[in-house]
Amino acid sequence: MNDITAALLKFRNERDWEQFHDARNLALALSIEAAELNELFLWKKDTQIDSVDSERVKEELADVFAFAFLLAEKYKFDVKEIILDKVKKNAEKYPVEKSKGSATKYTML
Repeated sequence: MNDITAALLKFRNERDWEQFHDARNLALALSIEAAELNELFLWKKDTQIDSVDSERVKEELADVFAFAFLLAEKYKFDVKEIILDKVKKNAEKYPVEKSKGSATKYTML
């Protein structure tokens, strides 16, 4: 993961784009890229979902990850650590015996 962040920072810094990468703009960019990912699935019927262009999904997902990594770096978060911490919190909110096979929110279990 450090290699990913380093590559993103190198790319950004070579272009003098750090000036645009405050937390607000990174969060907005992340949201916009997530919306572009969602757009690939917009108005598709269930039977069409599997035919969405996987290359476009890959490109948009990479953009989402890139801005998420840059935002994490802005706050000096360790991506691996914050994800594993969140998985642990979710495991407490969604115990297997109550949540297995269910999409019910933890407050309703």
